[in-house]
Amino acid sequence: MDQAAKTMIENLHKKTGKSLDEWISIVKKENFAKHGEILKYLKTNHDFTHGFANLVALKTLKSDAGSVNETDELITKQYKGKEHFLPLFEKLKKEISAFGKDVEFAPKNSYVSVRRKKQFALLVPATKTRYEVGINLKGQEPKGILELDTKSSGMVSHRVMIINPEEQYSKELINWLKKAYEAAG
Repeated sequence: MDQAAKTMIENLHKKTGKSLDEWISIVKKENFAKHGEILKYLKTNHDFTHGFANLVALKTLKSDAGSVNETDELITKQYKGKEHFLPLFEKLKKEISAFGKDVEFAPKNSYVSVRRKKQFALLVPATKTRYEVGINLKGQEPKGILELDTKSSGMVSHRVMIINPEEQYSKELINWLKKAYEAAG
């Protein structure tokens, strides 16, 4: 578990007087199946901030990278039926890793968060026919392959859609990712 998650868990107990395990038990009694249901319940009934509600929801559903035995399990799940995008993911991961030793890849259920001190990109096998690279470049005007993101609820500011990796994987994409990496330092 990374230090940020540990700190958040400690702060959850300080703020609410209950441990993460106690909150997980409370939520499990409600029999919620969806992340959004848990968020709404904790925010509405217990005045949680989004961050704390998200933490409890992820841990309750075991849908974060820290709750699975192997992060490879999450990658396998993400690319099931979309295996043709795996080489693109591997290529992006290799290129992004070369930016610096502080790059961290954090797989989630449906995407991989790419962080430095903060998240600067998302790698998303969105559908069987579309791959999306979310890029955090607040204030950057969209140009070239870079378009404004309207789908990720503020997790990133821009995105690049890839339908055909052989034709659309480009130096321009890597340059935008490098710029986002540098801004996240």
